[in-house]
Amino acid sequence: MAKQKQRFNKRLIVVSNRMPIVINQDNDQWSIQPGSGGLITALDPILKENKSLWIGWPGAGEEAPVQELLDRFGREQGYKLVGVPLSQYDIEHYYWGFSNGTLWPLHHDLLGYCKFDLKDWQTYVDVNKKFAEVIANQIQENDIIWIHDYQLSMVGNFLKKLKVRLPLAYFHHIPFPSLDLLRRLPWKMEYTKALLAFDLLGFQTLRDRRNFVNSVTSLIPEANILRRQRNFTLIKHRQRIIQVRHLPISIDFDQFNDASHSKEVLDAAWYLHENLHERQLMLGIDRLDYTKGIPERFLAFERALEKYPELKHKISLLQVVVPSRTLDPDYQSLKEQLDQMAGRINSRFGHAGWIPIHYIFRSLDNIQLVAHYRTSEIALITPLRDGMNLVAKEYCACSANDNGVLILSEFAGAADQLGEKALLVNPYDIEKTADTIYQAFSMPFDERQQRMQWLRNQVKKYDVHRWLRNFMKAINEVNSMVDFT
Repeated sequence: MAKQKQRFNKRLIVVSNRMPIVINQDNDQWSIQPGSGGLITALDPILKENKSLWIGWPGAGEEAPVQELLDRFGREQGYKLVGVPLSQYDIEHYYWGFSNGTLWPLHHDLLGYCKFDLKDWQTYVDVNKKFAEVIANQIQENDIIWIHDYQLSMVGNFLKKLKVRLPLAYFHHIPFPSLDLLRRLPWKMEYTKALLAFDLLGFQTLRDRRNFVNSVTSLIPEANILRRQRNFTLIKHRQRIIQVRHLPISIDFDQFNDASHSKEVLDAAWYLHENLHERQLMLGIDRLDYTKGIPERFLAFERALEKYPELKHKISLLQVVVPSRTLDPDYQSLKEQLDQMAGRINSRFGHAGWIPIHYIFRSLDNIQLVAHYRTSEIALITPLRDGMNLVAKEYCACSANDNGVLILSEFAGAADQLGEKALLVNPYDIEKTADTIYQAFSMPFDERQQRMQWLRNQVKKYDVHRWLRNFMKAINEVNSMVDFT
């Protein structure tokens, strides 16, 4: 059945830290290619139809002919890219410093990784102001401005100060912390008030929405709750009405499902399993990050091998770690820890013909990614905290033979939607996670089939196109409720 076409009769200005492009240099030749991902795929028709624009950091410095490349992209794709130039100092303190050294661990409940540095905070504020100024120079009457994610949480505040009278929407892709955690942030008042400058705030889960609303009511006395509904909360602040919703993001189900049936993927999936001697494969795919719970996952698998000797020779953990932030000391330390743990477990249990953990530290191309999903009987997805975790949904979309079992952390946003038929675990509970690995391994085919069919239907029904329709509908509601003149 054909997808319902997204209709939106206003020009959309999408703003994110990075643009939906990849700029590459091959010797003296520069090239620009569209990025990938569900958000870009879903937004593409709207951006083209309304000759919209995307604003962000291009990801390249003065050495690249950035404007020429962005202009070329606009001619080819049918919508405009506008770059926000950032200095090396900006990137160090705004991006690596406050965004990823403070907000990222704070929002993932990992206070021990937080760094509270005044210079980082001030640069974060300055860069958010710079983004707002670029936006203000591009807007036209009746535009809709949609800001994405925690790196740009203060842009709405600066747009209001610049007297921009257009509806401002914001989507928070990562978890929102509890009040108890947020209070640790030295600039919690400024941060929370700035978010109230948006007219529509979207969060991944009901828990995130409640955390935000509770933080507002506790930290901002002049903010009042006007209405609490199942799908949204209305907050009044300084004569303005702010709508707060939870709108879980998703993937393009058809794109992954169709790819899983391609000859290239089927051949690659067969080769993967043939090389691993037809034992059950348990897959983990994660970016290198301390929020993903990979050390805890290794310990749980080790405990499962101790506790259930019949697993030996019959199951392997295929753990793919995608390199990320490799110059950061915390990430370097994590990489060394994973290397040592995989080596120790393989040395303890492995022998000729069987390796417990196949540990791969590299990116996968699309064919290999889908092949890994398609061929694995179990997915072990155990982040310590995650806004959504789209890998869980991608695995379900690619499990076209209905023989996969999804083990999922209860602290991933995806657990709210998939928890009924996934096997939920607390990644800190090594013993219970080990038991769940054995449960998945031993699960009869009929039960596997029933669970995975339900999961696939859930992901298909609530795909990224539905998410986008719901967000666009909410923006239209805000636009009709509020007088921006």
